[in-house]
Amino acid sequence: MTGGRGAKVRAVRLAKAASLASLFALAVLLVVAAVRTVAVDAGAGLELARWEKIDYVSADLSGEQRAQLISNFREAIQIPTVSYSETSLNTTALRDFSKLLRKAFPAVFSSHLVTHEIVGEYSHLFWVAGSDLSLVPYMLLAHIDVVPANESDGWDAPPFSAKEIDGFIYGRGTIDDKQSVMGIMQALEYLLQRGYSPQRGFYIGLGHDEEVGGVAGAVSIVNALKERSVLLEFVLDEGLAVLDGIISGLNGPAALIGISEKGQATVKLSVSTPPGHSSMPPAEGSIGILAAAVKRLEDNPLPRLFGYGPERGTFEHLAHKFGLPLRFIMSNLWLFGPLLSRVMELRPETNAFVRTTTAITMFNSGVKVNVLPSNAEAVVNLRIHSAQTLKEVLDLIEATVADERVKIEVLGGFDPLPVSDYSNKAFGYQILKKTALEQFPQVTVAPGICVGNTDSRHYTELTKDIYRFAPTWFKPGDPQRFHGVNERISKKNYEEMVMFYFRLIQNCDVKDLAY
Repeated sequence: MTGGRGAKVRAVRLAKAASLASLFALAVLLVVAAVRTVAVDAGAGLELARWEKIDYVSADLSGEQRAQLISNFREAIQIPTVSYSETSLNTTALRDFSKLLRKAFPAVFSSHLVTHEIVGEYSHLFWVAGSDLSLVPYMLLAHIDVVPANESDGWDAPPFSAKEIDGFIYGRGTIDDKQSVMGIMQALEYLLQRGYSPQRGFYIGLGHDEEVGGVAGAVSIVNALKERSVLLEFVLDEGLAVLDGIISGLNGPAALIGISEKGQATVKLSVSTPPGHSSMPPAEGSIGILAAAVKRLEDNPLPRLFGYGPERGTFEHLAHKFGLPLRFIMSNLWLFGPLLSRVMELRPETNAFVRTTTAITMFNSGVKVNVLPSNAEAVVNLRIHSAQTLKEVLDLIEATVADERVKIEVLGGFDPLPVSDYSNKAFGYQILKKTALEQFPQVTVAPGICVGNTDSRHYTELTKDIYRFAPTWFKPGDPQRFHGVNERISKKNYEEMVMFYFRLIQNCDVKDLAY
């Protein structure tokens, strides 16, 4: 009896000790989380440091110059450089665009500092020689081609009219990606007109087929540079932008610099069954079998991976700009990451940061109303999270389909792109951050992940640091204009883009980072 009572006492004591230990651990976690919430600002750093002095070329523009830069840009939008497929491009428009570049930027094409060549028939490669050969060159990328657009889809202005409405220029290519093409070239034109000579040499690559993979344009440019044994300090391409009011709960705009891209896979699922008459259907036909497989893919999304890729750095850099309780959560993703990922997966636009996404984009079968189809096909497009590989994703797809009657064929794909350095020692990232803060002092700069793909993915053999950012200003509703209806940019923002590249080129002349 005494022994039983003693055992109960010991059990109670152990339970109390365990409870106290749990409460103590919880208290410690909350204290650590609170301290991080108050103290952590991952975005602070080099913007407060001392930079090497630069004697900047004046960026003052006359009214006539402002009118001319808008006129040049509108003319670029009016040229329908549409890419329909790898083998179907508007080559007449591409030739017209080459003529426009020569007409709009005479200083670039006549300067002894600039070497220009046509690559892959319609792409452009420029080399701007620097005075200090010890400095590793960098490269600015943009693309000339655009996706198709039809006025009948509901445009407020014809998509290749470059019509101005309320201070905005409407047209296909205004935010993807002729604003970068013309912005980079216009900035260089102004610098050369003012007698500027760079210390650090740099390349400009203007691809002509990015919208269909960049195989003839970007790949040809890369091959030309590889033949010359060129290595680059960093590459800057399109990708992310300045987001103002886009991120719910964030106080102020954020300039997100893409440090990686999701991978991609296109998979075809197909089922073959004997044909027959619809009056004598089998228990399962080709359409039913395939539909069940597709439904399994939709009902079983790939695993949550939020926090295992660069998306974690995005929220840590932005945490101090959120109000409570979001700031508390964002500052402590080590604790709240799983909870946040469950919230983010509820919306398609944020679910893309949580996992590899699965999209059924095509489904084809049947030829006649009374004939059982012998074949059914579906195409699945997957955007691969940075923490996964193409092979891992394909293995998961096969395991989810789990039906030997469904043939799985990989039509194409590639792994996620390497994550570029965004530390305080990363030259390219910190120069971009410095330039963005000089141009837009009100923004918070943070690293980000591109859910789409760019020409820059072909440049991984030339540099370890590829960044994806253009200072296009996005407000609510603007992301839907990307590849959509009523694509537009404000005249003010386009001029800001020109000035961004004008400043960036000069900032790249520094030899060392701030100290």
